[in-house]
Amino acid sequence: MRRLIDALADDTDFFIEQVQITAIVFDNSDDVTIWATTFFDQELHFFHLGLQFQSLDLLLRLADTRAAALQEDVADALATVTEWPCLLEYTTEEEPPVALPNVALKLSCTYPADETLDGEEEDPETFIIGMEADKEEEEDYEPGAPHNIFYLEGVFLRVEP
Repeated sequence: MRRLIDALADDTDFFIEQVQITAIVFDNSDDVTIWATTFFDQELHFFHLGLQFQSLDLLLRLADTRAAALQEDVADALATVTEWPCLLEYTTEEEPPVALPNVALKLSCTYPADETLDGEEEDPETFIIGMEADKEEEEDYEPGAPHNIFYLEGVFLRVEP
């Protein structure tokens, strides 16, 4: 499976279809990240989608026959979560990936905050990590290159005549 960002010709907004949600991650009390897959250029690609809860609710309502159960899963998780992030995973036989049939998502790329703001000096103490960073992952991200995390620009439904 490939990263979706690696399949894009440029970093403009674009549409994807055949989306399957594999996990929902509650980052904090305001934001959520969807882990998903899509078929793009006849290959399976994975990506992450940063959302606010209102957009998550919209996507869950479009999940066909699983919509009500998914909304209940999310409500239960939010009512009981004590530590962030919180993960709801959909990758097993009992909990298969969640298809969004007849849905096209308009996405936009995100970029890392590699540079400091004008006039600010970077504090070297700010970004100390206790464990050594994964070198392979570090090599995947060139400075200024977009992440494999996207923002949702719009949701569109295919209407059949």
